[in-house]
Amino acid sequence: MTNASVREFKMPDVGEGLTEAEILKWYVQPGDTVTDGQVVCEVETAKAAVELPIPYDGVVRALHFPEGTTVDVGTSIIAVEVAGGAAPAQEEAAVAPAPAAEPEQPAEQPAARQPVLVGYGVATSSTRRRPRKQAQDPAAQQAASAVQSELNGHGAAPAAPAVPAAPAAPAAPAQRPLAKPPVRKLAKDLGVDLATVTPTGPDGVVTREDVHAAVAAAQAPQQTAPEAPPAAPAASAPAAQPAAPASYDSARETRIPVKGVRKATAAAMVGSAFTAPHVTEFVTVDVTRTMKLVEELKQDKEFAGLRVNPLLLIAKALLVAIRRNPDINASWDEAAQEIVVKHYVNLGIAAATPRGLIVPNIKDAHARTLPELAASLGELVSTAREGKTSPSAMQGGTVTITNVGVFGVDTGTPLLNPGESAILAVGAIKPQPWVHKGKVKPRQVTTLALSFDHRLVDGELGSKVLADVAAVLEQPKRLITWA
Repeated sequence: MTNASVREFKMPDVGEGLTEAEILKWYVQPGDTVTDGQVVCEVETAKAAVELPIPYDGVVRALHFPEGTTVDVGTSIIAVEVAGGAAPAQEEAAVAPAPAAEPEQPAEQPAARQPVLVGYGVATSSTRRRPRKQAQDPAAQQAASAVQSELNGHGAAPAAPAVPAAPAAPAAPAQRPLAKPPVRKLAKDLGVDLATVTPTGPDGVVTREDVHAAVAAAQAPQQTAPEAPPAAPAASAPAAQPAAPASYDSARETRIPVKGVRKATAAAMVGSAFTAPHVTEFVTVDVTRTMKLVEELKQDKEFAGLRVNPLLLIAKALLVAIRRNPDINASWDEAAQEIVVKHYVNLGIAAATPRGLIVPNIKDAHARTLPELAASLGELVSTAREGKTSPSAMQGGTVTITNVGVFGVDTGTPLLNPGESAILAVGAIKPQPWVHKGKVKPRQVTTLALSFDHRLVDGELGSKVLADVAAVLEQPKRLITWA
């Protein structure tokens, strides 16, 4: 490119107050041409998986982090060579991995680029990953980058500390093992360091069979352990696997890094449990009439193509109960020592996804008709299952429903979603003997559990809300009379 300059694209804050994100997948590699608005990678934040578009046209020069790396917001993740724009380039150069080497980089973009796999690209002496701390010696920067790459992707191998002391350390990144993303994930799940695997694929690519062979080889010494004296396995285990990474998992255990959505959920639940004083109340209710209404609505033309299930009417029942008892829809402002009553309901629905539990919410659910609520619930569930829930969809919730009944569970004691005052757990709906009109009959019965923040919701208010939800589900005609 004529008058080319290198722009560094930093990890943005794609949510409200996020500090880091994990790179799930790269869609480009060094040498690829990108255009303004093109998605270059997918990242997982503490709230959701998000695709990141590049904000300018150019050619990818370097990917600074491999897939699976958690990167702080504001850290450069990809370098793109763009035409012109000297002023922006000078501004961005402050965060480039090696500012002193920038004048030589455009000349080192030959056509003879080696084939690479998505996620790491060909590493050269001019493509260096940004170290977390500034180093004065360029050679030391490259050596530290190589060690950090191993730490991020596979866990530190015992031989890694020797790299910084070796004179030829800057060439180490070029020896990064080649493997396709599914194979990298398999190796990560099994705790295998790809650097220790002998590749058998074309051009030195590590295959799935190579990873399984490495696991079998690592476990082979353990198979003879029962024949050894009791103390022998513990004494000989380290010597039997000298090349295994520190995080290697045995056949009896698997270690799963806690990050992304799961990390955020864990922190939020701990904060909720030890900040808000929880109280949980329970009620068992006959929902036979509600189940009949669900079947009738499925045949209604107004609900054609919409998801109609018990959760829809439970959500509507909770909205009615909130309208009758508005003080339940509030939050506690610790700094101002105030109770903030919300005059709108952003109804959260807890959803279990492969990435962990998330709670997207339906904005202004209180203002929606029953068909509109059905459409919103269907869209919310589908988006969550596809892993496409946006961070904004999980912000601003006021009250939540968690449906544990789908797992066959009768009930539970749910923890509050941080910043909310109440959460309703719905148990499994199943036939049980029930006294109905003076006789014991089989009826559709469920148990509801309402947890609330006792700082702003007293027992009377919480009981009224739970009783109203139960009353609507027992006699769904109250959806009309109480509207």
